[in-house]
Amino acid sequence: MPEDEPYWDTLKIQDKILHVPYESYEPVVKFLSDAAKDPDVLTIKMTLYRTGRDSPIISALEQAAQNGKQVIVLVELKARFDEERNIAWANELEQAGVTVIYGLVNLKVHAKILMVIRRESDTIRRYVHLSTGNYNARTAQIYSDAAIFTVNEEIANDITLFFNLISGYSALQTMKKIAIAPVNLKSRLISLIEREAETSVSENPGLIVAKLNAIGDEDVIDSLCEASKKGVKILLNVRGICRLNPAVSEHKNIRVVSVVGRYLEHSRIIYFKNGGNEELFISSADWMNRNLERRVELLIPVTDSACFLELKDNLLRFFKDDTHAHELNGDGSWTSVKGGTFSVQASLHEKYASRQRPEIEPASEFEVRRKG
Repeated sequence: MPEDEPYWDTLKIQDKILHVPYESYEPVVKFLSDAAKDPDVLTIKMTLYRTGRDSPIISALEQAAQNGKQVIVLVELKARFDEERNIAWANELEQAGVTVIYGLVNLKVHAKILMVIRRESDTIRRYVHLSTGNYNARTAQIYSDAAIFTVNEEIANDITLFFNLISGYSALQTMKKIAIAPVNLKSRLISLIEREAETSVSENPGLIVAKLNAIGDEDVIDSLCEASKKGVKILLNVRGICRLNPAVSEHKNIRVVSVVGRYLEHSRIIYFKNGGNEELFISSADWMNRNLERRVELLIPVTDSACFLELKDNLLRFFKDDTHAHELNGDGSWTSVKGGTFSVQASLHEKYASRQRPEIEPASEFEVRRKG
């Protein structure tokens, strides 16, 4: 995206993917800062879970409110370890004129959303940023996350309904593109897995590929196991807890790997072959009971073809790693994947550095130590 000009004209043409820290986090800060200063921007709405100290995000929101824009921010006060800081941010934002929503009763809002509503010559347009990671410029330097900028009307409509819901302006309404936990994200996910099993045939077996931080929900695990028995190949990259035992697949259709390298892998990306009509999603939610049933999370389809291909390519690279990957065995142990020829994190650095973005420097060292 252009460095010196606002992104409005670019985003009207096509969606954009941002994959940090391989790409700079600056476009998110610039997007919000430009919105704060733009006289045609009417409203900014977003969720804040973790933001970090001296946050440029907070500064931009305050500036927007001081410039007379409607700014509505949900601050999650129950963000573990950040409760005190988030209370301080909420108070500071209110003093600047921001309308602050203090979370929801009995539910932790973990979704990451930013929407800018702008007056343009022909219409009122909604620009949406959806992410797997927090609005935290500091952790964006070490956490690997994916995000999408979009003006897709159906997604923007869903996000409008979402903000109307959490701000108390309307009851829950049906969303066309986005699934939301704890309402229908889990059922949607299971239906996608079951569809993959139904369309899987020996000549054209199904394929599910997912990158997550954790898998523990029993219903999702049961659905994956049933799909594997029907010939669906399942590739899972799980950074942390995984309660799915790959040995349950008699035909060895399930592979679970974990990549621990220079960056903390935090993005959630899910792919379904769907008989050739491929679908790909990003999400704020891991496949844990707490995420699917006790938090507000989103599952977002990637509808732009260029963004789809870029994220699919990034996702599949994680199953080629033979430098920092470990594979889960049936007894619960992990075996190092030997080879030493391919590092996914190094390859992604090279991929994005080759686009000649001066703020990105190729990684000089990706070595990691693991016990055993």
